Amino acid sequence: MCKRLRPVLYPAPALSPRLERFCCALADAMLALGIAVRSEEQAAGNDGRFAPGTVILAPGFFPDNLLAINRVTTLYNNIIVGIYDEAPPLTPNSLPQERLDAIVGRLARDMVHILIFVTDHSWSICTMNGGVVTFNTPLPLPEDVRNTLVPKLTAQVVPPRGEDIDMELGTMECRTTEFESVAQDFLECSALWGSNACLLTHTSTEGLEYRSNFYKRIVARYLDQRSGMSYGFFARQLPISVQPAIILEEPEAMDEHGEMMAGMVRVSVQGQTLLVPVPQLRVITTRSGCKKNHLETKNDLLEIGLVQRNGRGRAYLKTPMGCPPEVIVKPSFDTLTILAHALGNALTASILMTLRPEARFPRHLASFGASMTHWHDYPESGLLPEGYHRHGEENPPVACSTPQSAAYSMLGKIAALEIALEEGKSYRGDVHVEPNHGTNIVGILSLAETARLMNPARTPELLHEEP
Repeated sequence: MCKRLRPVLYPAPALSPRLERFCCALADAMLALGIAVRSEEQAAGNDGRFAPGTVILAPGFFPDNLLAINRVTTLYNNIIVGIYDEAPPLTPNSLPQERLDAIVGRLARDMVHILIFVTDHSWSICTMNGGVVTFNTPLPLPEDVRNTLVPKLTAQVVPPRGEDIDMELGTMECRTTEFESVAQDFLECSALWGSNACLLTHTSTEGLEYRSNFYKRIVARYLDQRSGMSYGFFARQLPISVQPAIILEEPEAMDEHGEMMAGMVRVSVQGQTLLVPVPQLRVITTRSGCKKNHLETKNDLLEIGLVQRNGRGRAYLKTPMGCPPEVIVKPSFDTLTILAHALGNALTASILMTLRPEARFPRHLASFGASMTHWHDYPESGLLPEGYHRHGEENPPVACSTPQSAAYSMLGKIAALEIALEEGKSYRGDVHVEPNHGTNIVGILSLAETARLMNPARTPELLHEEP
């Protein structure tokens, strides 16, 4: 990540002495990591714009005509970091939703992707997913820059592009027994999470303060014309019957298995190399932007999936039949992560069928599928389901909406499986912890069963309400 980073310092016309000291220390910390911070003159092209892939460090307050967003060549390949001589717009008592609204409001106002706030005794990083990391040092240390800031500057949060996913509007069948059963699980789950402040619901783009309608349109374009941002997801991977993985006795001769390799991926587990079939995937998940704690199953559930086309995986999204045109449907920022978890479940089941044929996980996946729950908090270890294996705490702190997070979710799942095999423990699922971000719980429990474990205070109340 350090080698890939290409930052430029683009300061406002006037900086406070404290910001000047901070920016000098930040450049020195980056240089110690092998990252050269260029000046505006060094980084700008002949047209005065910064090339794609450039990270723009923008300290101070800018008039509209000097905003860094006016100097980029693309909305999706340049990260802009606003750096301010002030404390974060938060209080110790701020609820997660209040914290998110304050951060997103400032991002929209100053047209940046990441916020850094500097005080006499600390500096804080705030990101668009509501994450806040505070370092109790007046100036940045190289290890903090490397371990926290660099990953956030390298892994940009962007929505799936049109060329990345096939939109199949009005093709999802909702009148089947299977869908009705899945929808009921979503409703029970939604109710159980209803009063949990850590499930961030919705920040509307209409309620934000913009410098002008021009910048409002830029925000709308960046968000793929969404009406707002919601965070977290619920998903149900539909049943899938996988084939056992094939153990390669001579992995170095793998090139000889050309035909066998079609539709398969090589995975190393416990010192063995396996060829694992890559199946087609189907997942029912929540609509991007809906209120996760108040779901309407006819409008708020979608199907996403992965199919093989021309030897490569291709993602799709289906909307329900009869979905009203006023319901905004966009691919979720988390689409790749959800599909990565689903694919990881399939690979895990295939490996278990070969290495531990008596395992329950493949049979459950074939009959009932698996559930996925993501929210921006960290459960106590005592609440985690039995047979679920935790991983990810040591990963770089990237957001769940990034390709890096999708890779970590799949690689971590295989690593968790390997530990379960080595320790002779059952495998029922995994808990993917994303530092500075949140948690994904994926496995054989239903959404409602997972919600009951994560929200124990709500369970007695809801059980009392049942007839």
